[in-house]
Amino acid sequence: MSTTETTRMGTPVVPGTAMGPVIWPAEPIDLSEVPEQSAGPEREQERLDAAIEEVADRLRGRARGADGVASEVLMAQVSLVSDKGLKRSAAKQISGGASAEQAILAAVEEFTAMFAKVGGLMAERITDLRDLGTRVFAHLRGLPEPGITMPDEPSVLLADDLAPADTATLDPQRVVAIVTRLGGPTSHTAIIARQLGLPCIVAADIAGIEAGTVVLVDGAAGQIVIDPDPQQAKERIEADRRTREAAAAWRGPGRTSDGHDVAILANVQDGAGATSAAKGQAEGIGLFRTELAFLGNETEPTVQEQAEAYAAVLSPFAGRKVVIRTLDAGSDKPMKFANLTHEDNPALGMRGLRLSVDNPGLLEHQLDAIAQAAKATGESPWVMAPMVATADEARRFAEQVRSRGLTPGVMVEIPAAAIEARRILEYVDFLSIGTNDLAQYTMAADRLSPDLATLTDAWQPAVLELIAMTARAGDAAGKPVGVCGEAAADPLLACVLVGLGISSLSMAASAVQLVGASVSSASLAQCQQAAKAALAAADPADARRAASQALGR
Repeated sequence: MSTTETTRMGTPVVPGTAMGPVIWPAEPIDLSEVPEQSAGPEREQERLDAAIEEVADRLRGRARGADGVASEVLMAQVSLVSDKGLKRSAAKQISGGASAEQAILAAVEEFTAMFAKVGGLMAERITDLRDLGTRVFAHLRGLPEPGITMPDEPSVLLADDLAPADTATLDPQRVVAIVTRLGGPTSHTAIIARQLGLPCIVAADIAGIEAGTVVLVDGAAGQIVIDPDPQQAKERIEADRRTREAAAAWRGPGRTSDGHDVAILANVQDGAGATSAAKGQAEGIGLFRTELAFLGNETEPTVQEQAEAYAAVLSPFAGRKVVIRTLDAGSDKPMKFANLTHEDNPALGMRGLRLSVDNPGLLEHQLDAIAQAAKATGESPWVMAPMVATADEARRFAEQVRSRGLTPGVMVEIPAAAIEARRILEYVDFLSIGTNDLAQYTMAADRLSPDLATLTDAWQPAVLELIAMTARAGDAAGKPVGVCGEAAADPLLACVLVGLGISSLSMAASAVQLVGASVSSASLAQCQQAAKAALAAADPADARRAASQALGR
């Protein structure tokens, strides 16, 4: 059989090469056999409340056992299954004569239709919501909790899509690669796979590949090779092993082969993640996502509670750079105490810094807590705001940050911020590019749509041009510009970003050495040539090939 006939393609997400027999998730729970109400509305409501709380408790337990973004994703699931609107919808069904099982399924479908209509980031929650509804249903029926059955031998997991609760708890020793038919480069599955260090491909053509079939997954090329030639597979896996060994031997600080400094930093969500990252080669923290201190809370955490959480992140990186992002709530991260109202398109609504307009205390309390944590630890963190669109927003934020003795910066996630970077830098001391949202907003494409995965790829020349524009503004102002989106964890793209003028790269801690080793193997001139080649390409695939050739890889 020819290579064309045995190779399927998808969107590459996490580099790496692995081979094994295919496993698919277990057959979904049959939701068609739904009992009618038999115990009366009051009893049915009690059953449903107990089932929802049990599912929430299980997710909280998994969140406590996870770290980083996996923990954040699981806590977001707790918020979703406990949502008052979802509960109200189910209660209305029960009062109308539905059983607890009928009620939860009807409520889920109501919200699914709502999320589909809204589109944007809310569309991501449809998979999450249906998974949660199934888990509640299973508990009500006394059925085993749905999920992935771990294989006895290292295997490749293929799926239409994966729920966060499943992806976050995978065993990397038994699942060696992930390929999904749906999802985008910045879906929960992709982000968690990167944290776990699992080769991952999304939006892939995997129809008809049967369980037990041996496949080779090349996460860098986006290839799924069915029944690969044993010798060729061995050579590709061996090449990947050498790359990983070189990465494992890499020791910072980050710099190109000719001595150009590039800070290699880690993204973290909590103290546990920071403690773990500090044991590796990360030079500091380029993105501390503070949402975990808020997610799942009925009320806003106190300044003292927040300060303790922030100090737990500052302490492991004492004397090193730590960048704290203020609350990035709204859209797919609802906060019960943030006075969020319904929006037809929340991805373009009250997100990030915009929340401070109607909730000024949220930002003020958070900045007070960061200042308190800085004083308690003797550290000097940098603080940046998400979803900044104008120079005036940056000015007002910078004034609040500086009044507390902290260093201000902003995220560049909106094309307007990249275009206005020179003006924004008149007020702040640094910029950090969030490539996930920047790609989505630049290409006017839902980053979680599998049909649009190519458009939301950070390798899109238009996205790279905005990154280059921002970097040039930073160079002109003599101020650093970093990248803290998923793009920074791509070893090949990291070299392109350096060539575009990016001064720091922040990523999941599991990717630090792979990226550091990749950058150290190229000179600044080679990185600049790779960047030039990528910018001149017609599409992401051409950009990858051009950059790879320029770097001699």
